[in-house]
Parts: sequence; C-alpha cells; structure tokens
Amino acid sequence: MPIHDPTHAPRADARRETRDTTCYMCACRCGIRVHLRDGEVRYIEGNPEHPLNQGVICAKGSSGIMKQYSPARLTQPLRRKPGSARGDGAFEPIGWDEALKLLEDRLRHVRATDPKQFALFTGRDQMQALTGLFARQFGTPNYAAHGGFCSVNMAAGMIYTIGGSFWEFGGPDLDRAKLFVMLGTAEDHHSNPMKIALSKFKRGGGRFVSINPVRTGYSAIADEWVPIKPGTDGALLLALIHEIIKLGLYDREFLARYTNAGQLVNQDTASEQFGMMLRNPAGDIVNPLRPANFLWWDRHGQRPVADHTEGADPALRGHFKLADGTAAVPAFQLLQERVSACTPEWAEGITGIPAATIRRLAQEMGITARDQKIELPIAWTDCWGQRHASVKGNPVAFHAMRGLAAHSNGFHTVRSLAILMSLLGTIDRPGGFRHKAPYPRAVPPNARPPKGPDAVQPDTPLNGAPLGWPESPDDLFVDATGGPVRIDKGFSWEHPLSAHGLMHNVITNAWRGDPYRIDTLLIFMANMAWNSTMNTSEVRKMLEDKGEDGEYKIPFLVVCDAFQSEMTAFADLVLPDTSYLERHDCMSILDRPISEFDGPVDAVRIPVLPPTGECRPFQEVLVELAARLQFPAFVHADGTRKYRDYPDFIVNYETAPGSGIGFLAGWRGKGGEKSMRGEPNPNQWEMYAKNHCVFHHKMPPEHQYMRNWNRGYMGWAQSVGLRRDQDPIVIHIYSEFLQSFRLAALGKRRGKQPPEHLRQRVATYFDPLPFHYAPLEAQATDIVRFPLNAVTQRPMAMYHSWDSQNAWLRQIHTHNYLFVNPAVARAAGIDDGGWMWVESTWGKVRCMCRYSEAVEPGTVWTWNAIGKAKGAWGLSDDANESQRGFLLNHLISEELPHAGGSAALSNSDPITGQAAWYDVRVRISAAQPDEAAQTWPQFNSVPAAPGTGTAPRWLAYFAGSQATR
Repeated sequence: MPIHDPTHAPRADARRETRDTTCYMCACRCGIRVHLRDGEVRYIEGNPEHPLNQGVICAKGSSGIMKQYSPARLTQPLRRKPGSARGDGAFEPIGWDEALKLLEDRLRHVRATDPKQFALFTGRDQMQALTGLFARQFGTPNYAAHGGFCSVNMAAGMIYTIGGSFWEFGGPDLDRAKLFVMLGTAEDHHSNPMKIALSKFKRGGGRFVSINPVRTGYSAIADEWVPIKPGTDGALLLALIHEIIKLGLYDREFLARYTNAGQLVNQDTASEQFGMMLRNPAGDIVNPLRPANFLWWDRHGQRPVADHTEGADPALRGHFKLADGTAAVPAFQLLQERVSACTPEWAEGITGIPAATIRRLAQEMGITARDQKIELPIAWTDCWGQRHASVKGNPVAFHAMRGLAAHSNGFHTVRSLAILMSLLGTIDRPGGFRHKAPYPRAVPPNARPPKGPDAVQPDTPLNGAPLGWPESPDDLFVDATGGPVRIDKGFSWEHPLSAHGLMHNVITNAWRGDPYRIDTLLIFMANMAWNSTMNTSEVRKMLEDKGEDGEYKIPFLVVCDAFQSEMTAFADLVLPDTSYLERHDCMSILDRPISEFDGPVDAVRIPVLPPTGECRPFQEVLVELAARLQFPAFVHADGTRKYRDYPDFIVNYETAPGSGIGFLAGWRGKGGEKSMRGEPNPNQWEMYAKNHCVFHHKMPPEHQYMRNWNRGYMGWAQSVGLRRDQDPIVIHIYSEFLQSFRLAALGKRRGKQPPEHLRQRVATYFDPLPFHYAPLEAQATDIVRFPLNAVTQRPMAMYHSWDSQNAWLRQIHTHNYLFVNPAVARAAGIDDGGWMWVESTWGKVRCMCRYSEAVEPGTVWTWNAIGKAKGAWGLSDDANESQRGFLLNHLISEELPHAGGSAALSNSDPITGQAAWYDVRVRISAAQPDEAAQTWPQFNSVPAAPGTGTAPRWLAYFAGSQATR
C-alpha cells in the first residue's frame, strides 16, 4: 500500500472537519476552507462564498499546509545565551512568564524615562490599527509598518490627489472597462481578484496594455507590452497628459465640476500667498478645517465668482487680474504650461518608448474615454445640490503599484498618473477607477502626526497618532531647530509627507545615533537582517556593532516571528508567533480591509488548529503588555485590565466611549442586529464564523459612484464613521499643500522653517504640479560605469521570504536567476545559465544568468526573497536557496551621499521617504571558470534554534503529513 492512495476509501473512523478562515499566504486575504482529518490539515481550498476570491485559490494559498508544518517554526520563547554574540544564533529557551516579565520591566523603565527610546517596526502585518494603538499608548513616536519600504508613494501620491489609492483602497472597474492600462505591477498584488477580473475582461473583448520593463505574470497575457526603462514612468505619463490636452481629449465637464482645474491660483510673486489658491473672503467656507471659498473665472460673465456658483462656467485657460490687481490663472492653465515641453519626442529619449507609440496610446485612451461612454440609470445628488439623472463613466481603467512607487521620483510619478486618470474623467465612475471603503477620504485625510517633541512625555500616550497626513509645514514632527523627532526622520523636513514612516532607516539611524540612540527595538514579521532591508551586509554588521563601552549600539533587540529567519539570529529575545491557522485576527475597516466597490468588507481569522508548542499570537502579547504597562486604553480607572485577551479586545474596543465603532463592522449591537456602528456584541466572533468569516455591507446603487462628491454617500459615510465631514473631496490637479512647503523653503511663509541645508531640496521637490526628474541614485551614480537598471519583484508563487521555505512552493522556485536580455548578456560574454557578477556602487553579487527576451535591454531583474542564508528557515546548508539563490539587496544602499559632502540622506523619495530600492544601477560581467559555482556573498550558517524541527534529507509529503525516507 503506498503512503497515500487518493483512490482508496477514507478510514471509516476518521474525524473529518471543514473550517472557514482567511488566508495569509500573501496580503490578498482570500477566504479559505481548511479540511482537517483527526485534527491535521489535509487540504486547503478557496471559499466560493467569499466575495473577494469567490473560491479561487492560488499555489500559495493551497500550500499553507507546508507553512503550518514547516521545520522552521519557532515554538518557544528564546533568550540569547549570556556571553554569546549577536548573529551566532545561540539561544536558551525560557518560559512566557519570564519573557513577558523581562520585556515588561524593560519597557516600563523606558516609558517612565524617555518613551522614544522604544521603537516598534512591523513588517507585512494586517493589524496596524492595533500595533499603532500600542505605540501611541506607550508614548513613542517611533512606530511604522512596511509601507515606506513597499509603496507609500502609491498611497500618498494618489490620496493627496484624488482621496484614494489603488489596491486595498480602490482599483480598476474591469467589469465595465473597455481599455485597461497596467503600469509597474508584478503578479503579487491583489492576485486572485485580479486574475478573476482580467479573465472576465479579456473574454469580454477588453483591450489590455501593460507598461513594464519586464513581461511576466499579468503582463504575459497583455494584448500589448510596452517595455519602459525603470524610473521613467513619470516622463511617459507627462507626455500622455501633453497629448491628451493638445488633442482636446480631456473631459472638460468633469474637470470643471469635480477638480480644482478651474480654481484660480495666485500669481503675484511678491505675495506670501504666491502659488496658493485665491479665496473669496466673503465666500462660503463650508468646512473651517478646509476652507472651500475658492474662486473661478466665469467664462460667461468674464469675472471672478465663487466656485460652483449656479450658472457659472469656469475658464480652464487664460491669465486674469482680480479687482485688486492680483494676477490669477486657473490651475489647468498651469498644468498645460507645465507639460508644454513634455512632448512624445522628449519622453522617448528618457523612457525608450517610441514617440509614435506614446501618441497612439494617448489617442486610444482619449478616444475610448470620449466615444465609448457608459451611462447607468442611477440618480444621485452632488454635494452642491445638483440632481443627476444618471451615473456616467469613461471606460478607461488603470492599475499601478510598486514599479511606479519604489523610486525616489515615485511621488510625482504617481501624481502624474492620478492627474491623467482625472483628465480622462475616470475617477469613481463606471469602467474607471473606483474607491473602496473607508475611502475616499479628505485630501489629505484628517489624521495628523504629533507636532513636536513636547508630544513625547513619560508614562503618557502620544497626543496624536504616530503616523498621519501633514497638510502644511505646521504639521511636521520636528523640534525648534527643524530637526526630526522620530528615529527614522519621518515627518521631518527630510521626508515631510512620510505617511508610512521609513522602516528601512531605523537600524541605520539608531546605529549611528542620528538623531539619537534608542534602547529597545521590537521588530515583528520583518526580516531586517536579510531581504527587508536595502543594505543586507552592512545592516547585519550594524546589528553586531558595539560602542566604546562594549555594549551593542542598539542595546536590546526583540524579534517576534513564526519562523527562524535570518533576523532571529540577531535577537536578544525571540517571541514565537502563531501561524495564521492558529489565531484570531481581523482585517478591519479601521486598518486595511478587503472592501469591494459596492461597499465595506471586513473579515476575520478563526483558529482551526491549536498553537504549535508554546507559540502565542503577537496580538495577544501586545494586549497582555498593554495591560501590564497600564496603558489608559487597556485598563479601567482602578488599574484593572479591560480586556481578557485579543478576541475580547476586538469585540469590546471602541474608538471612543460609546461611539459604536470598533475593529469589526459586522454583527454589532448586543444581539448582532446592527452593522457598521453599534454596541459591542459578545457573540460577534461566533457570528463571523457562521458567515464564512466575512462581513459585506452592500451600499445602495446611488451611493456606489461619484463618492468624492455624492451627497447621499457623504451623509451615510459620516453617520457610520467613515468620514468626519460631508464636504466634497475635490481632486487636486494642482496641490497648494505642496506649495505651502515650497513657500516655507523660499522664506515666504511664516511658521516652521526647514534647516538651511534642506531649503533648496524642499523648494525643488515640493512642486504643486508633477514633474519628472532622474532618480536620486542615478544622479549620484556614474551611469556610464553602471549602465543597467536592476529591479526585483515577487513571484506569483511566493510572498516575501515566508514562502520560499515552503516545501511545495520550493518545487516551483528553489533558486533564482538574474534575467538579462540575450543581446546584453552576450555582449558581456555571459552564457545562458552561466555564472556572472553583478556590481553596483555599493556592492556585488555572484549569481546565475538566464536569457530573456521579456525584459527591456537596459534592465536586469530577479525574483525577490528566494536567496537565503545557510541554515535559515529550516533549510540545510547545501539548499539551493543559499547555494544558488541570491538577493539584489546586497547591491542597494539605504543612504546616498549628500551634495557638498554634508551628511548622507536616505535613498528615498524626498517627499514621502519611500525606499528607492528600484533605483540601483549595475554592471555585469562573466564569472571566471575557476570561480566557485556558488552565489556570493556567503555567510556563516544559522544554527537551528531550540524548539525548531530538523528537515529530513528527503520527504514524501501527502496532504499535510510527512514521512521520512
């Protein structure tokens, strides 16, 4: 009898169960059904009742079995052995009582003396509302998640323009689109829903254009692939805008009513208000927090009038003077002037895309939007009181992600995309871009970071959220000299709009003591000693480095993870997290929900298995520590704890006492009879479990479109707490928020001022209109010596380093190659499959070459996170991942030298702090025949941590079990 015979009848006495939960093999968060036999996972399938993936599951999702039973699982708390060095991986097991007491005592002292000495940085977690709350209650400003490393440019660039963003907060309406243009998107984002939508779109006759340096994943099924040089998408988008305006293919009616294209801009260069919107002092302010008393130049009356005056039609072009002599122009006029030189020929020289192709794409976009309009018989009323008999749409949809975001020019690139989408009239309309709850939000959203060092006080919560959305220089988190308060320099003059923080700079800054040193760094789900860094080799040295006093420069390092990664070897304390099949969790409207276009959606995870060994969910650890440390939000007035555990916290926590708004929106009220808003329901988890672990609120059709300006939607959104106000969210073609920073840098604005060495930087990059500039690294690099762009992307079958240790998924990718255009490789004397060197200004790696016609000649690329250090992740020392797999991270630096020899600046977008890890320039050469057929650099093997399993030399896997042969 074979080990497993699928045709054999199941055992009659077997105990079989099927349980619903939510996948966590990537950030897609699909609904799954987990099949168990005698308490062991046998099979994972997609849940057909789930609105997100509708039963579809990918290789990652079905391979969750192997993640659950990975020999790399951490199973008990560990403390670095006394006398051992960081990086040696020498640990001793300790109990949870001792681990929590150790952490409690240390954090209690830090909180009572200087809370900013504690830093909490998390990786790809789904509970940032909780981790952010913990940091705020602790009183530390030093908190951030992975967004600054991943795609904050996408979020900020679009939210500061249209009030929403791609992926979790919005996306392309492919059910109604006729033309779909995807830019800079690998196959890992929104994977299953995107595959479902693309399949239906193509079968329905839609045309799909992919603009990307690499043709993989989604791009492989595109009707047209347009290869582009990395970091030049902004030039392409500006040229497309140029052509759309030149040809008159923009939606004038949409621009005039729903954007600030017609609002007048002060052009008096002597004024402190130069470049700001002109306002009518006697006009309707609407919302005092965001005065809306703007002016139009009425084309009919040839005079300035309050915007949205009944019967007025704003001029979009022209130069005018107000009664007091102030020079004024509509914002659209400034945009037209900005792109006047951005011709297709100009863009061709930057992007490598022929000018004729750019012209053709612009015409196709504009003509499709103009001539294939959609009209739905849905009546609605806008925020200015006008009744509309229908909802109209221009069916051109876009999608973009990290390929645009992960560059130091990404903010303006994404702004350009948002403006192009707006010119075509596609925002929150059928067939275009549509928002997902809790967006759209105000431009910018209402949350502000703390405003100065006084916000950090002993034993006191922060007086603002650690992360936020600055509106002007007055919102920056800086001291009296303009210096940063945060360890990562977020929300300072170096990176003013860093809405997600700068995770990639925390270790470097803390090691250097710039702007200060910290005491304790707690990292959750972030492999900062390997692939969650821009400088792998140097960061590892920083973690090991000691000061003159013989103590580590980062004194205490806590790592919480479910697996023994490369990072755990450097920890002083290791906390073993559970797997996603062993814990409660929630995808909250307060955080990063999985909403659909038609309404809010949130979801939960319900344990289908008990915790492995002594594992505890990190959520439980935070709730426990918060109670022990007496955080006000977690204890009663008498000091007794409010919440028994994490599930109890999720049920009973409210954003404000009696608000009725909590982490979960479904089945609220004492009997579960309410939704979105209502009293805590003690049976809420059980009701989610009975409903496939997901809640979906479908809005009425009249609330599903035009939500930036939809009066009915605004009223409902305010009533359920999705919005604070009901004023319209006007699209910012021109950003006076950016201009306010520029005015400060030019000395024309009172209030907070940038340090002298940053004035020119701020004045240059805080342009109220998008512009293209070469990435900062390219500006600092000899691009003749390093002529190639190098990028890295996640493969469809793996998600970060979590999955490249997965026994099933390793059969798809056991190692990675550097993909090179054959002509480029041959010119360097490199064979297909041959060993090669890749070198940047910052380092070099030895790897294997793979010829590919599906990459533009000026680019080389590889899959991310497959390369491993020897012994990590439960893999043997001779595993392909460490012998043949590699990281491009060894070639990247998190800092760039500042012009003039002054202090280095982060290799990040100067506006948002987005990590520019797609900007590195390299050169390639053939490895010599006598060199080892092994990737380089190599590191000492990571010893197996106590409590982890030992991977057998050969395994036969069958539906969740394993047998050694």
